[in-house]
Amino acid sequence: MHIEKIEGYIRKQIKRHATVNIHFKGRPKVTGLFIFTRDYHELKLKNFWRVVDVTRVEQWKKTKDISLARIFNGASFSTLTGVKS
Repeated sequence: MHIEKIEGYIRKQIKRHATVNIHFKGRPKVTGLFIFTRDYHELKLKNFWRVVDVTRVEQWKKTKDISLARIFNGASFSTLTGVKS
């Protein structure tokens, strides 16, 4: 996916602290939370995105430890969808 399309979608999600399903080309989806860190703009320019897996979101919210996040290449995303409650 292109940077603009990804950022347009996740900007709304970051503000709401909403989890997102990230669908990939050729691998299982990941459900997680895109996070805004001090290197967000640098990573975004390269189409890389920090995501905290849904199983670690509560821990991340308490600690803000970026080591809980993984970096994904946006070029491998096929779609982004909201998580249904």
